[in-house]
Amino acid sequence: MTSPDTRPARTPLDLVRVRGAREHNLQDVDVDLPRDALVAFTGVSGSGKSSLAFGTLYAEAQRRYFESVAPYARRLIDQVGVADVDSIEGLPPAVALPQQRSGGSARSTVGSATTISSVVRMLFSRVGTYPPGAPMLFAEDFSPNTVQGACPTCHGIGRVFDVPLELMVPDDSLSIRDGALAAWPTAWHGKQLRDSLISLGYDIDVPWRDLPEEQRDWALFTDESPQVPIFTDRSPAEVQKAVAAGRQPRYMSTFLGVRRYVLDTFANSKSARMRERASSFMRSVLCPSCGGRRLKPEALAVTFEGRAITDIAAMPLDEVAELMGVALAPGWEPQGAGPLAPEKRLAAQRLVAELLARLSPITDLGLGYLSLDRTTITLSSGELQRMRLATQVLSQLFGVVFVLDEPSAGLHPADTTALLGILRRLRDSGNTVFFVEHSLDVIREADWIVDIGPGAGATGGRVVYSGELEGLRDVTESVTRRYLFGGHGGDAGTPARASAARDTGTRTTFSDVTRNNIEGLSVSFPLGCLTAVTGVSGSGKSTLVNQAVPELLRTSLASEVDERDGGAGGGGGGETTVEDPPADALLLTPSPVATAGRASGPAERLRRIVQVSQKPIGRTPRSNVATYTGLFDRIRSLFAATPEAKKRRYAASRFSFNLPSGRCPTCKGEGTMEVELLFLPTVHAPCSTCHGARYNSETLEIRFEGATIAEVLGLSVARARELFAGDLEAVRHLDALLDVGLGYVALGQPATELSGGEAQRVKLASELRRVQRGDTLYLLDEPTSGLHPADTDRLLEHLQRLVDGGNTVIMVEHDMRVVAQADWVIDLGPGAGDAGGRVMAEGTPREVARAEQSVTAPFLAAALPAD
Repeated sequence: MTSPDTRPARTPLDLVRVRGAREHNLQDVDVDLPRDALVAFTGVSGSGKSSLAFGTLYAEAQRRYFESVAPYARRLIDQVGVADVDSIEGLPPAVALPQQRSGGSARSTVGSATTISSVVRMLFSRVGTYPPGAPMLFAEDFSPNTVQGACPTCHGIGRVFDVPLELMVPDDSLSIRDGALAAWPTAWHGKQLRDSLISLGYDIDVPWRDLPEEQRDWALFTDESPQVPIFTDRSPAEVQKAVAAGRQPRYMSTFLGVRRYVLDTFANSKSARMRERASSFMRSVLCPSCGGRRLKPEALAVTFEGRAITDIAAMPLDEVAELMGVALAPGWEPQGAGPLAPEKRLAAQRLVAELLARLSPITDLGLGYLSLDRTTITLSSGELQRMRLATQVLSQLFGVVFVLDEPSAGLHPADTTALLGILRRLRDSGNTVFFVEHSLDVIREADWIVDIGPGAGATGGRVVYSGELEGLRDVTESVTRRYLFGGHGGDAGTPARASAARDTGTRTTFSDVTRNNIEGLSVSFPLGCLTAVTGVSGSGKSTLVNQAVPELLRTSLASEVDERDGGAGGGGGGETTVEDPPADALLLTPSPVATAGRASGPAERLRRIVQVSQKPIGRTPRSNVATYTGLFDRIRSLFAATPEAKKRRYAASRFSFNLPSGRCPTCKGEGTMEVELLFLPTVHAPCSTCHGARYNSETLEIRFEGATIAEVLGLSVARARELFAGDLEAVRHLDALLDVGLGYVALGQPATELSGGEAQRVKLASELRRVQRGDTLYLLDEPTSGLHPADTDRLLEHLQRLVDGGNTVIMVEHDMRVVAQADWVIDLGPGAGDAGGRVMAEGTPREVARAEQSVTAPFLAAALPAD
């Protein structure tokens, strides 16, 4: 609990005054918020917290910024959207740090996103140890993303495409005529290339392996492209006589070796089908020149303390800080070099001090297990937000409003103290911090609470309370208050158990597991139970639950693995369009890493494995909640069954925004158009033709129960449940979404706008509506992420019912209220990265809470009800 605020009473100049906020479900909200304070926005999921914090306060700050920059930008203010609010007074400039899944391009790394890599490159340039006689390199010479620094072979990607021999010639007993060169094209072009080989003296009718090695290597690997005479309708012997005699051919053909044909087709063909076929003969391999290190040889030859820059980029940030600390010691001299000149020593000290200052907030936020070369696309949304938060601390801004979305997401309770220190540091530097939060420990440390509710959707949108924490104690209407304070009818402890303690006798065991930072681990999980896997961020929880367990069960017990990770639409009737990733993304994607180890256990209890992760349910805005769950198929059928649709002979496909017949021709069903702002980020403005409806006017003339198809997509799950109450199939989908706390989400909300926790609960809803078989293992990744404690309790009830039905649930979890309700707990640690990957404690929640070596134990003990 924070100490009483002894600062003077606030004046109007110290307040952000909001009047008449009506964004989304906000009901004409008036509220005064303190500046230079930590302000927590609380309330159940969907109550309107984000609508006030992001949709109103940040949106208005952004609008005012656009107004201030240039006439061109001001002209676009109406297109980018204006918050529905009467007035906001006293609002400083704002910086938003939302939860988002996108982490930049495939080349974006922790080092580049935090700018730490820039300092490391400068350090190597100025004080690195160079080979004798080597010229000094500039900082850009140490970057794989510049022409000066990139490896000339792989252009800084670290991997190249290769066409392996076994894919070019899968069966060397075949002749060329019979298709030994499988990677060559079929039909006419393939015959032309075979005819070329005849003219070049090849016998295309003997087994490939019987041809001279020189001939085989040239046909496969040559980069030459000679012009070859082609004689048609002649035997091979006649062709070779004609070539020797210099006779006039039917035409001249350009020959391409098999490897070059595949690579050229993949790079240059305009046919998606041909590129796809070519890619099936290709593999991504480490660059033979740089060994995957992405830099030119001259840069790799420079070292600091005996390490190349790529070695330092691969180290955990905690170890980088430890290494750099050596350079600040009195009398330090770099390894492999003579005494430093005074000016170089001063440069080294300043650069190392700057580097340590930039590392400090990142490691303080529990991210010291990350490395500089870790790509941002592999980070969770919580890791991304904390990384951006640390970067903002380094910017040393003041007089700014920071708007954060659940900064504690993905954090172990032990890391929360450091997070609060960062937030206070921002506040004490003269900034205001508005944050949407569900963690009770973080909420209790706020200077001011704004509780929105009391319910979600139409039953929320009001300020239930605004003031200091203690004042919320007696606000009976607040759902949050019941969890923050014990007594007074509230309960700050754990939710009621859905069942008695379960028998943990039957188990599945994993032996000698090795993957990432887990080495030689042996652990067992009870079947027919709810197991929570805990530990600090980076301790190996996700590696164990999301990678090792399903892979080893699939290989050892031949279990059916159902990965509910979206991508093509998870049962949405083809409504989701998936775009091919760019070639550099394919190259930068690491090769699959196999998990070592073995699994054992009763196979009949593990016939099906369902992974429900926080990966997005779709890559484009065309994927949404309705399409992923399959609900949209039913909705389109109901629209097609209306009398007017039948009269016009509209099929269900007419109501798809992905098909030309029904969608808006201007935006092609997107609902928005991209607006380029030159030096500002591109924004998406509502389509000027359909105004965001996505459909053409004829399609929008069809109504179901008075609503158009576009209006239905705009309904929340809760409102849609009322509209489709008479249709059992639609109700089944909607009830499943309501059961996981998603009643506030719009049916048409794009998948790209869902948080990781929301995406996971959409997948879980799709699973809950299936008929339960009792032999399923569910693997969940922080299922309560983004949920208010009241919604967490509701979700936990459903998980307990899954287990009561004979299924097994294993979940990665940080919420100790939830862990306390598990049947079994496995705690990993003791630290992150190389310091993790070991079982520190396992047993019932009470047994783990007594484990002295466990970092989790004291937090779990505090969450357990008294004996």
